[in-house]
Amino acid sequence: MATLTVPPVPVNPRDDAIQLYKAFKGLGCDTATVIGILAHRDATQRAHIRQEYQTMYSEDIYKRLASELSGKLEIAVQLWMHDPATRDATILKKGLTKNFLDVEGVTEIICSRTSSQLQAVTQIYHSTFGTHLENDIKLQIFGDHQKILLAFISKQRYEGMEVDREMAAKDAKALYKAGEKRLGTDEKVFVQIFSKRSRAHLVAINTCYHDMYGGSLKKAIKKETSGSFETALLTILQCAENPAKYFAKMLYKAMKGIGTFDTRLIRIIVTRAEIDMQYIKAEYHKKYHKSLKDAVHSDTSGHYRTFLLSLLGPNLS
Repeated sequence: MATLTVPPVPVNPRDDAIQLYKAFKGLGCDTATVIGILAHRDATQRAHIRQEYQTMYSEDIYKRLASELSGKLEIAVQLWMHDPATRDATILKKGLTKNFLDVEGVTEIICSRTSSQLQAVTQIYHSTFGTHLENDIKLQIFGDHQKILLAFISKQRYEGMEVDREMAAKDAKALYKAGEKRLGTDEKVFVQIFSKRSRAHLVAINTCYHDMYGGSLKKAIKKETSGSFETALLTILQCAENPAKYFAKMLYKAMKGIGTFDTRLIRIIVTRAEIDMQYIKAEYHKKYHKSLKDAVHSDTSGHYRTFLLSLLGPNLS
């Protein structure tokens, strides 16, 4: 469930384009107006605004925003202007750039998305950047981490809720034999099962694993794997079980302690605001006994804070 709030009566995108143009004119930018409009328009409305702005002023509003805004606000607003698949592709491209490698961001985007979402992202990645996502992963990511990412974007997975319990038990046994039962780990088995099985099936495997061996699959992964490969497997499993809980935990870690991991904060809030941020807020409050909005308010400032809080919507009652 989304947290994005839009006007009850849709605003004409032409009117929005005019107001944004006025906000850009003169010395400085009327940032409050820009946020007031863009943080309260859904993906379709933002696309229409971009089209109207281009038609009326012969200028890409995306480029204009880049020149008018700066810092963390610029990054957040520019990401927000994209549709979800183009946004994911953009995050992946930037994260796979040699001098700005963001292994966490790349792993999260790939391992938290459904098979159909990844299919759309890989197509847009190629059409937008003129290169294949697979090739960039091969250039910048290595070892078992590379193998799971490549397998996860290439395999078509069932997205329904039906589960073959007998197959789930066999998979649990295969993972146990590949990990905890032996000396060393057969990573190929983990890659094969985690990249091919549906989310519902992975949840069933986890249940079978606990019933059969008395321990959780999550603990087995932590024990038998390490580094970014471990992170990828855990992300896949956690997003199969409860994606909102996973993102709530990542947001908490982004704001825990001194300083804020703004790259993560922006990525999660911007990419989930139109999907499941209401559930993420509920999970955050349940686990950390503080509202996500209060946490973000404490860790951010200025127009950047205003924009993120706008995307998060009103506090839960």
